[in-house]
Amino acid sequence: MDSPLVFIGAISLCFGALLVLVLVVLRPHYAAIPIERRRPEGQPEQSALTRFSESAANAMGGVIGKSGGPYNRELLYNAGIKMSPAEFSSFVAALALAVGVLFTLLSNPLIGILLAVTTPFAGRLALTVLRDKRRAKFDSQLTGTIQMLIGGLRAGHSVMRSIEAAAQESEAPTSEELSRIVNETRVGKDAKLAIDDAAQRLDSEDFRWIGQAIQINREVGGDLAEVLEHVASTIRERSEIKGQVRSLSAEGKMSAYILMALPIGVAFGLAMINPKYLSVFVEKPIGFLMMGASALMFIIGGFWMSRIIKIKF
Repeated sequence: MDSPLVFIGAISLCFGALLVLVLVVLRPHYAAIPIERRRPEGQPEQSALTRFSESAANAMGGVIGKSGGPYNRELLYNAGIKMSPAEFSSFVAALALAVGVLFTLLSNPLIGILLAVTTPFAGRLALTVLRDKRRAKFDSQLTGTIQMLIGGLRAGHSVMRSIEAAAQESEAPTSEELSRIVNETRVGKDAKLAIDDAAQRLDSEDFRWIGQAIQINREVGGDLAEVLEHVASTIRERSEIKGQVRSLSAEGKMSAYILMALPIGVAFGLAMINPKYLSVFVEKPIGFLMMGASALMFIIGGFWMSRIIKIKF
């Protein structure tokens, strides 16, 4: 940064990105009911910061369109993020700008640009991790959910009433998914289709079995509570096997994470301590070839290790 004006401009961009970041994250998220229904007397006067954050989100919504871009509404819902695609995209864009400017000031422009470009991919990866955690939490709550369904059926309630009671007594994400099933059936959606859609969203084979048991009971009759007891026993045994598999593969997963993070961590550390030490990678053609080859080997090695530690049964 030879010119003080360039340095001041970079600092201003960094603070502007952080401001947008804070406004989007801390922006209050109300219920889905329109504000004119919640406050019939009129809308409260909005502050300038609120109008600015809404304008940024609306502008991003015009860019990404109705599909939501890479952060679509279904992915955000499955990850448990209570933000619209436009708001989350604005958050990622502001974060990318802030990270890029910050590392440009601390190290060199190339590192800042690379980090700014990889930030959207990191956001997508974070959503995938949150989605998988939400699915795993749902699976861990499934046995208790079945027991509540069995209790409701034996008390004389219907299937949907039992699902509604289980939704009220359960924790998220089970309560969210069961409530969505109940609401969809109330507006006319078939119960089997609603349960199958929930099983597909959660990628839960066990929950799909529950839907099949309910559908068979609707067609041929019988004691659904007893059938669900057998299903719960099977799910419990599968959960024990899954726990054993996770225990046996934990060491391999940790080794893969360390081996994948070590080169990146060392490179960032050297860039922060002595930026000139890595200048050969950004100043000479052989450096670009080495970076390209390293990235290709990194991707191949990461995919190889992910296949090794991913056990299907």
